[in-house]
Amino acid sequence: MVRLANAVRPRLARAVTAAGPRVARVTKALRPAHLPRLPRPRTLRTWQYTAGAATAGLALTAGVVTAAGPWDANGQRTAERDRAAALERAGGADHGSGTAAAARRPAPSAAPVLTGLGGTGGAVGTKRAAPDEKALTDVLRPLLDDPALGDTRAAAVVDVATGERLYDTDAGKALTPASTTKIATAVAALSALGPDHRLTTRAVLEPDTGELVLVGGGDPTLTARPEDGGTSRPSEAESGGNWASLRVLATGTAEALRKRGIHKITLSYDTTLYTGPVLHPIGHDENIAPVVALTADEGRTDDSASGTAIRVSDPAADATAKFAAFLKDAGITTTSPGPSKATTRAETLATVSSPPLSTLVERMLTQSDNDIAEALARHTAIASGEPASFDGGAKAIATQLRKLGLPMSGAVFQDGSGLDRDDRLSAGLLTALLVKAGDPAHPGLRPALTGLPVAGFTGTLSTRYADGASGVVRAKTGSLSGVNTLAGTVVDRDGRLLAFAFLAFDATQSRNTDEVRAALDRAATALAGCGCR
Repeated sequence: MVRLANAVRPRLARAVTAAGPRVARVTKALRPAHLPRLPRPRTLRTWQYTAGAATAGLALTAGVVTAAGPWDANGQRTAERDRAAALERAGGADHGSGTAAAARRPAPSAAPVLTGLGGTGGAVGTKRAAPDEKALTDVLRPLLDDPALGDTRAAAVVDVATGERLYDTDAGKALTPASTTKIATAVAALSALGPDHRLTTRAVLEPDTGELVLVGGGDPTLTARPEDGGTSRPSEAESGGNWASLRVLATGTAEALRKRGIHKITLSYDTTLYTGPVLHPIGHDENIAPVVALTADEGRTDDSASGTAIRVSDPAADATAKFAAFLKDAGITTTSPGPSKATTRAETLATVSSPPLSTLVERMLTQSDNDIAEALARHTAIASGEPASFDGGAKAIATQLRKLGLPMSGAVFQDGSGLDRDDRLSAGLLTALLVKAGDPAHPGLRPALTGLPVAGFTGTLSTRYADGASGVVRAKTGSLSGVNTLAGTVVDRDGRLLAFAFLAFDATQSRNTDEVRAALDRAATALAGCGCR
């Protein structure tokens, strides 16, 4: 036991130091309590004290981890490590607000598992029972009756460990979900493709015509920027954390061409992986680029990496023009590129691949990235045998969710991003998605939870929850005119992991958006502070 105590002491000290101030604020804000003074314990022998201290230390560590949120393998709080960077950029604006320029990088992640510290078989291990339904209703109902939420609202709260629904206000009523649709897209894509799936962009040489074709693989994170990018060999370890680089692809292509004695070549591009309309039903919009299988930096015309931005009208032509410029820098001259289709006989010269799908899902959820969402919907369609289009993606998402046995009554998908106002999801379905993602029987769905923004720290929640439940609530936001939604998870006062979904609709679109969001945040904060017995 002495060796155990010595081994635990350094990590416990780091953990308590990192989490102490935050936990203290959460406790003060959510559970003011006056504990009775305990009698002074009798004097213990040294070995008894050491054993007791080690046991108490482990218990305290477990409590701190549960209350304070995600940690990495070194005992450092992941969200704390990323907070400064998160607050310096406004990334993750939902559908309308701008964002500061920032280099694209993978979204910060929670630990890849949610198994309880006690080693139980459920999604979370706790010793206290779930909140009492009546007590929880008494806490939430007044908050969700706030007039700021408009004339229609729905809500559900579910215990993730048991799947038991603890609160229900029209939980089966399908409403416009806005960007919380991305939770459904994430689960469907992970289910259809698996978390390790990668999207590959290729440069191929046609044997008959001598034409060089840049073949789009539907990677929405492909970048032409110098500070990003990975390796042209996706099997290498260092390629996993970087976005695929058009520059790296050009370098590899130029090298292959020079080996063949080619210094001038006809260049074209292939976007035939996707079908159907390229414009989202909302039309040209700063929230999303035309959806094509070949694009660089989401077709952004500025140096932003998330949020709104003016987009190029033809992302494929834009990406290929940049590729041609990189080839020229490498000593290869090309013709002005145009559209084409690579044959099955074309020889692959070079490739670059995206990070794993799990990373793309996390980024999509954290930053509310519409471009990634629509790309994942199309890849879900391809994997499901549907056309890679808006309609095919919507159908495939619904099909995958039905296969998972999720409650689909009233659900309507028009896209993968939630930009379409005709999308319909219920609070019951949103909480069921979150519970399924936390199910130990479906570990491949876990990125749908680890990608959720952390209150007060990351993505669309980086500037919310300045007090109270900061660091405790993890949730996907949704915002359209007259629509505000919030769906995610929270660890309550007793350590239970709860999934929740709040949807508010204002037909008059007259409510103040900040007031609506504040009302939703108060409800989530109340959940965090609720023992509710």
